[in-house]
Amino acid sequence: MQLYCFLPSQQVSISGQGKLQAKLDVWQVWYKRPKPHMDALANLYHMAAKDVPVEQRQMTYEGANLRPHFVQFNPCQHVLIEGIQIQDSPFWVLHPFLCKDVVIRDVKVQAHGHNNDGVDPEMTQNMLIENCVFDQGDDAIAIKAGRNQDAWRLNTPTKNLVMRNCLIKRAHQLVAVGSELSGGIENVLVENCRFEDGTQYSVGTGNIVLIKTNERRGGYVKNIIIRNIKAGAVKGGALSIETDVLYQWKDLVPTYERRLTQISDIYLSDIHLNQADFICNIEGQAEMPVKNVQLANVTADQLTKDAISNVNVEGFEFA
Repeated sequence: MQLYCFLPSQQVSISGQGKLQAKLDVWQVWYKRPKPHMDALANLYHMAAKDVPVEQRQMTYEGANLRPHFVQFNPCQHVLIEGIQIQDSPFWVLHPFLCKDVVIRDVKVQAHGHNNDGVDPEMTQNMLIENCVFDQGDDAIAIKAGRNQDAWRLNTPTKNLVMRNCLIKRAHQLVAVGSELSGGIENVLVENCRFEDGTQYSVGTGNIVLIKTNERRGGYVKNIIIRNIKAGAVKGGALSIETDVLYQWKDLVPTYERRLTQISDIYLSDIHLNQADFICNIEGQAEMPVKNVQLANVTADQLTKDAISNVNVEGFEFA
């Protein structure tokens, strides 16, 4: 396995016709979640919540089994990833973290392991993803902004992100927002992308857009524009918003501080699905409803459920 990790830099590039590949058999033994691993996750969560200095959060002991990201850029500026192929990954595949001015162009990612998102921008600003092909075991792109206390302290949103002209062969979602979004996510444009029929796979396509958070995240999501998307059969819909997504954390650790997420100004237009469960499913919270959602010319040839199923939404338009 080749693992690339860059220290803070003003200019970084990976380009050419090369191929990066991780050997999944090395990491598959870590996919299981025995008690020592779950204890390690809980331990890290407690340390972050209690503001233990980062250098003291040592997680390399036997049994912790915290898989690394494959290609990660730590605070860098002027990052270019172009014309390469990436196959498999221990965890997230491409992870720009606290970066600025990032371009990912003409990249092919094929990664069918556990948590193998294609690109995970986190607290990263001014980013372009174009002309890429994604074939994932998780989301094609998962937009992040840090988790809970650490992200509130850093106070750095992910913003000004454009994704265009991409092909998604397989993924849970074309675009996932969260659930780590405590620093805030804003100004996202995704356009001119195509999603192939995902139902032929054991892990099929979920949604075009999934925004997910929970009562511990805080942060905000606003100004999300998704347009001109064509998809085959999906197992979800065009837009799903869930505000109570806690996964294994629900019973593993307590809520140290409750902060709800502000979600507003979500716009979808010119999206067509061959087959889906629904068009839009929003599960907002009564204390903080989702606001200002517009769907224009969002259609499906066949639906298995009601087209629209929303709770706790203010300012919803479907035309």
